[in-house]
Amino acid sequence: MTDSVKYVLDERDLPRRWYNIAADLPAPLPPILHPGTHQPVGPDDLAPIFPMGVIEQEVSQEREIEIPEPVRDIYRQWRPSPLYRARRLEKMLDTPARIYYKYEGVSPAGSHKPNTAIAQAFYNKQEGVKRITTETGAGQWGSALALAGSFFGLEIEVFMVKVSFQQKPYRRSFMETFGARCIASPSELTSAGRAVLAEHPDSTGSLGIAISEAVERSVERDDTKYALGSVLNHVMLHQTVIGLEALKQFEMANDYPDMVIAPTGGGSNFAGIGFPFLGEQLRGGRKIDLVAVEPSACPTLTRGRYAYDFGDTAHLTPLVKMHTLGSTYVPPGFHAGGLRYHGMAPLVSHVTNLGLVRPRSYSQLQCFEAGVQFAKAEGVIPAPEANHGVRAAIDEALRCREEGVSRAILFNLCGHGNFDMQAYRDYFDGKLMDLEYDDGEIAMALAGLPSVA
Repeated sequence: MTDSVKYVLDERDLPRRWYNIAADLPAPLPPILHPGTHQPVGPDDLAPIFPMGVIEQEVSQEREIEIPEPVRDIYRQWRPSPLYRARRLEKMLDTPARIYYKYEGVSPAGSHKPNTAIAQAFYNKQEGVKRITTETGAGQWGSALALAGSFFGLEIEVFMVKVSFQQKPYRRSFMETFGARCIASPSELTSAGRAVLAEHPDSTGSLGIAISEAVERSVERDDTKYALGSVLNHVMLHQTVIGLEALKQFEMANDYPDMVIAPTGGGSNFAGIGFPFLGEQLRGGRKIDLVAVEPSACPTLTRGRYAYDFGDTAHLTPLVKMHTLGSTYVPPGFHAGGLRYHGMAPLVSHVTNLGLVRPRSYSQLQCFEAGVQFAKAEGVIPAPEANHGVRAAIDEALRCREEGVSRAILFNLCGHGNFDMQAYRDYFDGKLMDLEYDDGEIAMALAGLPSVA
């Protein structure tokens, strides 16, 4: 049998509760700290930025948190998402491995990001918020929040990292179709943006800079809050619908993954597919090999320092303990814009520091090569970010061939590449290069880490 197999759940199997890994951690997550006092923050400290419904989830230790019915109603438009057994890819690789991928490209925005965008828009609407500000790298998060804002009647303002704003014009068009305003960052709209442009007029931008601009704009009006598409605990929570569905789909397949792989930039994709399986392991279930894959040009988990740092460049955010390259570090402008972030989610950093996750990095040419190979076998063109997971899955399948063993490999195909065809065009034309990080720039950024006792 060589045709790929599709495992589809009924909408009655749509999860009713998100999974919170904080309840099962063998050691507690280090607290979020106030940037001025270095004391743990409370809900009131976060209230100017986030709605209380989100803040409660950010600090929750409950294992399961109910998904509001209005959120589930919108999820039903594309969830449960399909799980595929990639038999054609297995045949192409001549591997005994069993390769599965969870396909999140079926969402209206083409990625996994609406899983949290819909939830965050709901909680903001419930609290009477009129406007949400945010940042976006490749544009997938901005697209998802624009969609969610349209559903809930919210004004959305998106600061898009300038290099991606220039590389991906159709993402801007997508956001504007749903009524959002998309601004290239750094911009002249904020003091944070103006400060960067004064020092670096040709700045290509970074997620850290865009976060600073969005946070600054959010505190200017009482009817405005800020939304983040990755990194924070509540975002990891919302994305676990992916892995919860996958657990049921593996029951349908009469199989269980030996390895779970996901691209990792801020952490939401990895947490979404991996945390429900890791939770099973932590509660005494079967041990799995969890692999977090990042770009070698922004090697947060593989080369960063596990320390307290700001989530943004202008130092407007609280301090979180995470793997970081330094909040002032600006990664080179490679095409996987969603993975160009200086830090990693505290929860993902924590479980990696505990030895529960193996990080790995790849160059962009390696990843595009794998994406093209996957597309030819399975008929789906992955987003540049997703190609990192594809690369690792292919390498592991080839290792199974060399060792003569059959392992079940699951990876999250977090989004399609239909808005990223210029990146593929550049790849085919030989214009893409393997960009390298600057050791000196990272050393300078790490030298500026806040001193936390």
